Amino acid sequence: MLGSVLLVQGACSGNDDSTIALPDASAAISRGDEPPTPINGNSPVEYPAALYDQRIGGTVILRLFITADGLVDPDSVAIQESSGFPALDSAAIAAAPGLRYSPALRGGVAVATTFQQPITFTPAPLGGPLP
Repeated sequence: MLGSVLLVQGACSGNDDSTIALPDASAAISRGDEPPTPINGNSPVEYPAALYDQRIGGTVILRLFITADGLVDPDSVAIQESSGFPALDSAAIAAAPGLRYSPALRGGVAVATTFQQPITFTPAPLGGPLP
């Protein structure tokens, strides 16, 4: 197995601000408001072998539109923040349509929303065991 690719739950956003203050968990539960949550068992993101071999990693933040069914609208995929490596950015974009989510909730009802999804590429430690 090559290094690891980490999907981190991002923040739901209706504007272009990159910093979003989320309500505390108890407030979200009581209102029935929740951001989309990744539900893929295995990540569809493939680590580019050439960058893995060179021990190059980074984080790409994708901006996605998640439907009320939890699917990524493939036409909505865009880079919010680049990793600085075009091959990592391309790998994240190519995998985005394969990402699956539980939909965002507003008042307990599934809704479509814009969502920021960080994807982190981390090579295995030098001389260490593969993850």
